[in-house]
Amino acid sequence: MQTDFNTNPHKRYNILTGEWVLVSPHRTKRPWQGKTDKSMSMQKETYDANCYLCPGNTRASGDKNPNYKGTYSFKNDFSALLEDTGKAEFNEGLLKAKAESGICRVVCFSPDHALTLPLMSINEIHEVIKLWQKEYKSLGEKPDIGHVQIFENKGDIMGCSNPHPHGQIWAQRSIPEVVLKKQKEQKTYWDKNKKSLLSEYIQQELELDERIILKNKHFVALVPYWAVWPFETMIVPIKHNEHINQLNEEEQLAFAKIIKGLTTKYDNLFETSFPYSSGIHQSPTDTEHPEWHFHMSFYPPLLRSATVKKFMVGYEMFANPQRDITAEQAADRLKSLSLKHFTQQ
Repeated sequence: MQTDFNTNPHKRYNILTGEWVLVSPHRTKRPWQGKTDKSMSMQKETYDANCYLCPGNTRASGDKNPNYKGTYSFKNDFSALLEDTGKAEFNEGLLKAKAESGICRVVCFSPDHALTLPLMSINEIHEVIKLWQKEYKSLGEKPDIGHVQIFENKGDIMGCSNPHPHGQIWAQRSIPEVVLKKQKEQKTYWDKNKKSLLSEYIQQELELDERIILKNKHFVALVPYWAVWPFETMIVPIKHNEHINQLNEEEQLAFAKIIKGLTTKYDNLFETSFPYSSGIHQSPTDTEHPEWHFHMSFYPPLLRSATVKKFMVGYEMFANPQRDITAEQAADRLKSLSLKHFTQQ
C-alpha cells in the first residue's frame, strides 16, 4: 500500500541533528477534552514601577538600571553560569563531573514595558540585532568562552519570569550538546561537498515553495521539513553566514524585517501574545568553523488555539519526538496570515 505522507504516520529526518521525528497527521481529528487556559493578554502599561527591567528601576540585586532609551544589556543577577568555577573534574567509577564556567547576560529589547518583538518597529529590532552582534563578539573573544547562546523565552508558560521585552545570552566554556550534534552534521556535509548544508537545503525549499512563510532578498522564514513543535519555524540567511557578525547593514535590516513579520504572524494565528522559545544557533567561538550556517529557530507550544498547548510528554520524553500536524499544514496556516498585527487591524 502506498503511504500518503499528508494523512498517514511517517518519520522525517532532521538533517541538522541526525535524528528522526514521528509525524501523525491523522491525530488532528481527535477531540480535545483537556485543560484550557486564558489567552495571554497584551501588555498595556509602558512602564511598571515593580518591574526589575524597566528603566531607572532597582533590581532584586540592589543594582539600579540606567534610564536607557533603546536596548540595554547587563550581567544576569542570578546567573546559571559563573566565571570563577575553576576546571576541577570528578571521576569515580561511573560518576563523572566537570566544572563549567561562563557568563549570563540579560538583553532588554526596549524601554517600553508593553512592547514585544512583533509590536516593535523594524529599526528597533535592528538595534536588538546590533546588540546581539556586540555581545556575541565581546563574549566570544574571551579565551575561556567556547560558545555563545542567544535566546528568548516569551510568555510565562515558557518559563519567562518577567513580561518586559527581553532575552538572554549564556556564554560558556564548552559547546552544548544540541550544538555539537548540529556541528557534526554540518561538518560532515561541508567536508564532503565544500558547501553549506543549510545553503543546499534552503535552495531546495525555495524551489519547492511548500514550507516557505516569508522571504526577502537575504533571508527566508520557513517551517522546517523535520519540525517537532506544531508551529515551529526557522529563519535562515540565504547566503552562507557562519554567525550574525557577518551580516552587513542591509542584511541586518532584512533580518529585522523577517523577525517582525514572522512574530506578527504568530500573534495573529490565535490573536494572542504568542509564546515561544527562540534561539540563534551559530558558529561556536572556540575556533574557526567554516561549516556552520547560522539560523534562528522558534519553538512555540500552542497547538489548536490560544489555550491548547503542546508539550513533550509520554512517548516524546521516553521514545521519540512526535507531532500531529504536518510541516506543510503549519506553513499553510502561517502563510495565510496578515503581516499587520491583529491589535492594529
